[in-house]
Amino acid sequence: MRKFVSQRVDSVPPSGIRRFFDIAATMKNVISLGIGEPDFVTPERILQAGIDSLRRGETQYTSNSGIAQLRASLSAHLAKLYGVSYDAESELLITVGVSEALYLALTAALDPGDEVIVPQPCFVAYTPEVTFAGGVPVAIGTLVENNFQVTAAEIEAAITPRTKALLIGYPNNPTGAVVSREGLVEIAALAEHHDLLVISDEIYDRLVYGVRHVCFASLPGMRERTITLGGFSKDYAMTGWRIGYAGGPAEMIAAMRKVHQYTIMSAPTTAQVAAIEALATGDEYVQQMVGEYDRRRRLIVGGLNTLGLDCFEPRGAFYAFPSIARSGLDDNEFAERLLQEEEVAAVPGSAFGSSGSGFVRMSYATAYEKIEEALNRLERFMRRHG
Repeated sequence: MRKFVSQRVDSVPPSGIRRFFDIAATMKNVISLGIGEPDFVTPERILQAGIDSLRRGETQYTSNSGIAQLRASLSAHLAKLYGVSYDAESELLITVGVSEALYLALTAALDPGDEVIVPQPCFVAYTPEVTFAGGVPVAIGTLVENNFQVTAAEIEAAITPRTKALLIGYPNNPTGAVVSREGLVEIAALAEHHDLLVISDEIYDRLVYGVRHVCFASLPGMRERTITLGGFSKDYAMTGWRIGYAGGPAEMIAAMRKVHQYTIMSAPTTAQVAAIEALATGDEYVQQMVGEYDRRRRLIVGGLNTLGLDCFEPRGAFYAFPSIARSGLDDNEFAERLLQEEEVAAVPGSAFGSSGSGFVRMSYATAYEKIEEALNRLERFMRRHG
C-alpha cells in the first residue's frame, strides 16, 4: 500500500513532552513539575460571563475576526499596557489559542523554502509549525551564560538570502528568560536592516517578576513588521477556553484571516464573551496570580540551587530551567529516573531544542506545598546521583 503521509509531516518527531506526561498519568503519587498550565481555576467573574452567555443562547458563530466588542477591548488593552495601537477592525484577529495564531502567521507568511530563524530552547511547536507551513526552521542556540537571551549578533550570523522571518518567544518557555529592552532594540534594528518579518509570541506577557515586559511591536519601526501573538490562557488561567489573538499590519492580518476562515471559521463564542470580561475585570486576579507565582519561583529556584542543580533566575513565565550536570546523567536519563524513583515529573531540556540538552524544565505552576515536597524528593534523588 502506498504511503500516504507527507514527507513534511513524517519528518517531524512527536512532542518530547507528551511521553513523560503519559507515564506520569499511570502513577498515583506523582508531583508534576512538567505541565505548562496554571493550577488556578479561571476567576469566578470570567467563568460566570461564559455561563451567562450560554444561558442567553449565544451558541452561534461569530464574525471570522471575532466579536467586535472583544477586539475593541483588546485594542484598548494593548494601547494602555504597551502603547501599541491596533485598529480593531483590520489589525486584530481572535484565534483558537496562540497555537492557531502561530499556525496562521506562518502559513500566511511563508513560501516553500523560506527560512525562519528560531532561537532555542523554545516552545516545542515552533520548529514543527515552520516545517508544516513549508518553511525551513533555522535553529540558533542561546546560552545560560547569557541567561538564555538571544542576541542580535547570534541572529545576524544565521541570516541568509532566504531568511524571511524571525520567530521569538519572550518571556520564554521553557527557560523563563526575558530579553532586556536594550537587547530587543538591537534585534529590532537588525530586523529593519535585513527587512525581516518578526513573529513575537508574547503569551506570558503579564507573568514577569521584577522587570517590565516589552512588547516587540512597541519598539521604533517594528509595528509594521511585527505580528504580535498573545492570549488569555496563561494570564487569566483560561487554557481550556482556547482563546488567543494576533495583532499586526492589516495586510498580514487579512492573509491570516483568510486561512482562519477556511480552517476554523471563528474562535469559540463562549470563550470570546469570557475574554471580554477578563479584559474588563481580570486585572486584580492577574496581579494575585503573579504574586503567588513569584513566591513559588523564589522557593523552587532557591531550592534547586541549594541542591546543586544550578539554576539562573527566571524573570518570566512560570518555569525554572536548572542544569543537571552535577547528577552525571543526561537530561532524558535524569527525567526518567526522577519520575520512576521519586515520582516527580519534569521535562528534558532537549525536548525544546538541542541547546536545552543538559537542563530540565520544571514548572512552578503548582501548589507551594507540592513544590516543597518535590524539593524534598529531589534532595533524596541528588544524594544518590549528585
